[in-house]
Amino acid sequence: MRRCRPLPTRRCSHVRFCPSIRTSGARPRLTCVCTVVIDVAEAGSARLLAVRDEDPERDWDALGPWWPEQYPGVIGIRDRRAGGAWLAVDPEQRRLAVLLNREDVGGLPLDRAVSRGTLALESVAGRSPSAPLPMHGFNLLEVQPEGARVLSWDGAALRTTVIDPGTHMIAHDDLDDPGTPRIAAWLPEFRALGPAAADEDWVDAWVGLLATSARLPPEDDRAIIRDNRPHGYPTQSLLYATASVTPSGVDVHDRTLPRPGHWS
Repeated sequence: MRRCRPLPTRRCSHVRFCPSIRTSGARPRLTCVCTVVIDVAEAGSARLLAVRDEDPERDWDALGPWWPEQYPGVIGIRDRRAGGAWLAVDPEQRRLAVLLNREDVGGLPLDRAVSRGTLALESVAGRSPSAPLPMHGFNLLEVQPEGARVLSWDGAALRTTVIDPGTHMIAHDDLDDPGTPRIAAWLPEFRALGPAAADEDWVDAWVGLLATSARLPPEDDRAIIRDNRPHGYPTQSLLYATASVTPSGVDVHDRTLPRPGHWS
């Protein structure tokens, strides 16, 4: 496995971000099963922790301004093969979007499916998806000045779920889904930490709880830091990102795990 030299940290009046080191390789991607924890304080103000699961052999780039022509001013974590983004931010407009896959009922053939990689980029550009969509299922979490929401596409219908104030969690199903073991196990724990907006050390508290969750075996259904290979997918947790979106700007950081599917 080779490692790429990280990009220098970039700063501006609207956003601060710290790129991570990424792994490299090439292999077809299958379903990723990511996790996002979000605390909404009020409209246009949110803090979140997002964990990305992906095939370690699929090439990707750490947080950076990878789309200067198509999406000027936007930064994100780029899938190098398809050119899209898992997480994207437009700091000037205070918009953030994270893409999570979900199962669908549409039965769309793989050779007819359009990549979902543009969804987060289009979202932060102010263009949210509308049905019908020639794509497989997804959850698109959006944070905008107007508020936070999840757009869910199952191959047949596009639903919108407004994210109310408080702490919430989403993975491959609905927001706060009690049938998702990692949500059932860890959402009460994140909520017990209290409102993130009221704690200037919320990142340390949340990342500390994420580290605690990683004591579970990565193949455990309750685990957030995951190895999905025993479940039939080649995906493993590769990185996590923390972000705050407030009226004063956007602060986003990403960190690569020392090895796929493991905290340490």
